[in-house]
Amino acid sequence: MLEVTGLKAGYNRVEVLRGVDISIRPKEIVALLGSNGVGKTTFIATLSGLIQSWSGEITFKGQDITRTDAASIVDLGLIQVPEGRHIFPNLTVQENLVLGSYRRGRKARSANLERVLETFPRLRERIRQKAATMSGGEQQMLAIGRGMMAEPELLILDEPSLGLSPLLVEEMFELIVELNKQGMTILLVEQNVHLSLEISNRGFVMENGAIKLTGTAKELLDNPDLQKSYLGV
Repeated sequence: MLEVTGLKAGYNRVEVLRGVDISIRPKEIVALLGSNGVGKTTFIATLSGLIQSWSGEITFKGQDITRTDAASIVDLGLIQVPEGRHIFPNLTVQENLVLGSYRRGRKARSANLERVLETFPRLRERIRQKAATMSGGEQQMLAIGRGMMAEPELLILDEPSLGLSPLLVEEMFELIVELNKQGMTILLVEQNVHLSLEISNRGFVMENGAIKLTGTAKELLDNPDLQKSYLGV
């Protein structure tokens, strides 16, 4: 579904991505792992067309999107749920969700809204509530639900556990598994290495703008370098 080869990108003259290679197959959960500042956010911003790559190639569903603008990438079904949620605080839950289908998914808006509310029952309970009045976990559900409204072919989740309590983190990861069971392909960008690999098919570990480790989730969990660097084993 997604093939990224030799991707380089950065800001002004500062190179952040130093030749990234990543692949994602349909209906997988793939984890992109790494500490703060290693280039994960730059990578997904480049995938989404928010930053232009310096070199390399991005292919999505067999189509070269390396130089494609962000709006057209959304139209193709590559949807990002950004770090920090970026919901509209003064709009209701329903209004936030409807905005998710602004460019893609309009024809099936009602059916998609019902699907989101079935997936996140708490959003149904708060459908007319202002988004700013909800808890952090509920706001994260809203951000993911808004992404679902665009009928994603590939859903990118950027740090979905950020700022959540341990109990809510567990719940959030269970919801990601449920979305995958519904047939959704997911790129999970996270610092929570252990939980991410527990639910993923494969993983890529980024360090200093390049992929340092890759393999199945089990291979990475068993990898002594990853255990030492990220799991403290």
